Amino acid sequence: MEYRQLGASGLKVPVLSFGTGTFGGGGEFFKAWGNTQVDEASRLVNLCLDSGLTLFDTANVYSQGLSEEILGKAVIGLRDKILLSTKATFKMGEGPNDYGSSRFNLIRSCEDSLRRLKTDYIDIYHMHGFDGNTPVEETLSALNDLIQSGKVRYIACSNFSGWHLMKSLSVSERYGWAKYIAHQAHYSLLSREFEWELMPLALDQNVGTIVWSPLSAGKLSGKYRRNSPIPQDGRIAQGGGEGPAVPDDFFYGIIDVLDQIAAETEKTVAQVALNWVLNRPTVSNVVIGARNEEQLIQNLGAIGWNLTTEQIKRLDKASEKAPIYPYWHQRNFLPLNPLPEFYG
Repeated sequence: MEYRQLGASGLKVPVLSFGTGTFGGGGEFFKAWGNTQVDEASRLVNLCLDSGLTLFDTANVYSQGLSEEILGKAVIGLRDKILLSTKATFKMGEGPNDYGSSRFNLIRSCEDSLRRLKTDYIDIYHMHGFDGNTPVEETLSALNDLIQSGKVRYIACSNFSGWHLMKSLSVSERYGWAKYIAHQAHYSLLSREFEWELMPLALDQNVGTIVWSPLSAGKLSGKYRRNSPIPQDGRIAQGGGEGPAVPDDFFYGIIDVLDQIAAETEKTVAQVALNWVLNRPTVSNVVIGARNEEQLIQNLGAIGWNLTTEQIKRLDKASEKAPIYPYWHQRNFLPLNPLPEFYG
């Protein structure tokens, strides 16, 4: 297992982490992700540890706490061998303060997560989304207090826009508070918008990227091809909770190239898609999920080898999207706004 430095911190993380959104299966939304219970979760955790994968990612909102509870039971006796990452901000109750990144909600949410995870501290605590109703100073002050109390080791954010993250970093610097060391963001061959602003920001500010859904909800798993299309009445065809559905021609054009490169490398389509993400600038870690041991073993096969530069360029060409304003305008002046260095 390769380890990489996480942003401007001293923390080293494995390049793959295990996402436990499939644990619990509570509610219709998360039931569609998976329904892993404690016994199978324990087997998956041990399989991860055998491969050197030591970072486990969850969130309080996953199955309304069930994911954290199951993960907490699955790692009993293993706390000194693993890193735990969880999140707060999204709705956990019907009360007016059961939502957001206020001091009130963050401290309570952190304590609830600690109890469910059966641990005294969280290694990486994410704000699951930006709360535009709470002053940034209040959120970051509360997070800094959680670090000072020993309940949290590092803080990170998720699903922020560029100005959300930059303002947060600026406020932390102004007051001498802990900074977000990582941004957990959606990024895949099907969704490369991260490159337009968030990647240059991460390079400039030394913020590590933790990638969620690198296979785009399974669309890049190798299951779907032109002769085996995505069912049009299903969740994935409608976007799968990951934004607008992509045009068929664009999607299958990427799959065609993935198939070609999978044959060249003797890897699976999913392994090629994951390896592409691992080769991108700022990426410290990629979150993989699995409903069962077979899927987990396949995803673990994405490391220990690398695509060639020529293969990466072919995938880049197939997956390139026309940027929106102001990025298309900036690309007319690349000497002023150079792109990230993708090919080293």
